[in-house]
Amino acid sequence: MSQKAKQISATVLVLATAFGVLLYSSLGESLQQYKYVDEVVAAPQQWEGKRFKLHGFVVPHSIGRKESTVEYRFDIQRNGKTVRAYYTGTPADQFKDDAEVVLTGVMKGDSFHATEMTAKCPSKYEERAPSKVGI
Repeated sequence: MSQKAKQISATVLVLATAFGVLLYSSLGESLQQYKYVDEVVAAPQQWEGKRFKLHGFVVPHSIGRKESTVEYRFDIQRNGKTVRAYYTGTPADQFKDDAEVVLTGVMKGDSFHATEMTAKCPSKYEERAPSKVGI
């Protein structure tokens, strides 16, 4: 291999490594695991202490809040499996019974402790029956 080919190879290797490190550091949080409630309930010990996103639906009548605080306790479920969740912060307006939520946080024992929450209202996305128009 000629001297020029070695220099080009070394340059390409350095640039590829730098690009890889930059890509990994910029993606960081978005590389988190994304799991559904029923997947986590199937093997909770596997997720103990790990940070990940948990997706499910708020169980009706399970939302509780400590008086004069922004500390919430509620259950989320999917496919008949349920996890108790805790969240401290101001939730979105869409956070209510049956709302679809994605929580970011850590599994501690049998409960999920969230630091971030995204919620959406299920009725907003339901399909409406077409209206009959007389012709």
